[in-house]
This record gives sequence, structure tokens and C-alpha cells, in this order.
Amino acid sequence: MNMQSPDARLDSDRLDDRQERRFAGMLFWIGLGVGVAALGATLAVVALRIAASQRREDPTTQRIQDLIDEANSLLKALDDQRHSA
Repeated sequence: MNMQSPDARLDSDRLDDRQERRFAGMLFWIGLGVGVAALGATLAVVALRIAASQRREDPTTQRIQDLIDEANSLLKALDDQRHSA
């Protein structure tokens, strides 16, 4: 029969308690780190979306788009003339 003295059992229980506290502390810090990383990633995505939505078109970009649209309409008119003749 394996009989331990009360002091030996008490030491074993203290060791188990210390290990559990260490493990709980480790889980706390891991969870905190993951939470901070998730918060940082969320803030980065929000900042990028805000920056992208606030991008304004300058007059040059609008003028280029107007010229492209005009060229496309002229090409379509030319194509229609070829097919009707």
C-alpha cells in the first residue's frame, strides 16, 4: 500500500495549484494577445475602407473617362455605319 504522509499530499496539492495558476495565466496572456491582434486587424481594415471610400476623383480622371466614353460611342457609330451599308 502506498501511503503518503499528509505533508507530502499537501506539497503535491500546492504544486498542482501552482501549475493550474501558471496554465491559467498563460491562457489569459494568449487570449489577450489574440484579442489585441484581432482588434488591430479590424482597425486596419476599417481604416483602409474609410481611406478608399474617401478617394475623390480629380478633374483629369473625369476628363480621361469622358474621352474614353466619347471614343467608344464614335467606334460604335462607325461600326453601325459599316453594318448598315
